[in-house]
Amino acid sequence: MIHKTAIIEPGAEIGSNVTIGPYSVVEGDTKIGDECVIGPHVSVMRYTTLGEKCKVHAGAVLGDLPQDLSFGGGETFVKIGSGCVIREGVTVHRGTKPGTSTEIGNGCFLMALSHFAHNVKLGNNVIVANAAFLGGYVEVAEKVFISGGVGIHQFVKIGRLAMLGGNSGISKDVPPFCTIRSITLNVVGGMNLVGMKRAGIVPADRAQIKEAFKLVYRSGLNTSQAVEKMKASYTSGPALEFCNFIEQSKRGICRTEMDAQEENND
Repeated sequence: MIHKTAIIEPGAEIGSNVTIGPYSVVEGDTKIGDECVIGPHVSVMRYTTLGEKCKVHAGAVLGDLPQDLSFGGGETFVKIGSGCVIREGVTVHRGTKPGTSTEIGNGCFLMALSHFAHNVKLGNNVIVANAAFLGGYVEVAEKVFISGGVGIHQFVKIGRLAMLGGNSGISKDVPPFCTIRSITLNVVGGMNLVGMKRAGIVPADRAQIKEAFKLVYRSGLNTSQAVEKMKASYTSGPALEFCNFIEQSKRGICRTEMDAQEENND
């Protein structure tokens, strides 16, 4: 199932029932899992691993060198899980420091022209729409939806089941279960209620998340006060996940639309 014009270098490990299309290149020191389908004009570059049953569409480039001036060579990696769909023109770059990797989880859907810079980490079942760009060291938890044209600054963290609106810019951490307004910078619009229901989060847990959201964004408390109140009220469950995310944030979290308006009026 390998087209006669495809180039497979020595040292590439190709699983069973793999299809590789015309003019694609698979370099050495790569591994392609069973039943993967590699389309035409795809580049799978050194130190890249694909799990089984991935589908890679035309023109994708997986495992090229990082766009980082501090990169000094050495073995760095791209690790892509099983069951991923990688559409046309997607680029996934290797890690920067020797021994590090860019990692895409299982079941991710990366739409056309999206970019994943060095040392990005995607959890399982993340959807990234067309022309979204994730900077170096961005971390995205499972089941996040990133809409088209979104730009995410390096080192930002996106919490579980967050949903980022189209053409928004993100340079602060996005707490789990929250939505980001389209065409805004770091503005939380509300909670991702539809995403939570689809993910099977039960009503009691959704109510707990709602209370946590109100404490952080609607109570008038500052972030530290809201976190302390959450910790006093909840010892487990998604509210504690919300709390822990905020405490671990190094860049600060996104604000609300009201906060953004007040800041612009100052």
